[in-house]
Amino acid sequence: MTIRVLIVDDQAMVRAGFAALLNAQSDIDVVGDAADGKQALEVSGRTHPDVVLMDVRMPEMDGLEAARRLLDPPRGVVHRPRVLMLTTFDVDDYVYEALRAGASGFLLKDAPPADLIAAVRVVAAGEALLAPSVTRRLIEDFARNRPAPRRDPRLRLSGLTPRETEVLELIARGLSNQEIADRLVVAEQTVKTHIGRILAKLDLRDRAQAVVLAYESGLVTPGQ
Repeated sequence: MTIRVLIVDDQAMVRAGFAALLNAQSDIDVVGDAADGKQALEVSGRTHPDVVLMDVRMPEMDGLEAARRLLDPPRGVVHRPRVLMLTTFDVDDYVYEALRAGASGFLLKDAPPADLIAAVRVVAAGEALLAPSVTRRLIEDFARNRPAPRRDPRLRLSGLTPRETEVLELIARGLSNQEIADRLVVAEQTVKTHIGRILAKLDLRDRAQAVVLAYESGLVTPGQ
């Protein structure tokens, strides 16, 4: 299946560059672009992208607010794309909030072209972009300075089995499915089954939200 992508960035050259790169891939089709969050909501409503590449800092409406609205649409709107935030180190404080809002991950804007292409495919496949070490460091920093959650997140983990809790902890530490399988000496498919159950029990959309909850609950401590 072709991955439909919407590019949102206030710099026209960035949008054009990303579009040229992604359109050159046989399995990716850029269906639209927008210069700010407000335009992104309108274009997304018309084009129904699978993945939205969303810059954080933009005029009119920033990427964080646009991500919130795309991922929590009004009643009657069924389409919810996956959002991949584009960021730089100077806006790290926004990214944690984006993950809490349901974004599937984030990528540095100066990442190599191959990383951008891979990121779109990973997010479109339903995974979260959490493997790179820079991502783990940033999430730890967000968790260290996180705002207090509205309810005690530890209560949400009480329904997990000991093995599911162990898998959640390893996910939060940035391990891939194969690395978790090697650590626990089980098949990779078994790990996928555990992750599916964890997400269902905790009512989470993907691994990104699972990582956030693991930090908020104290299951994983920043820098540990």
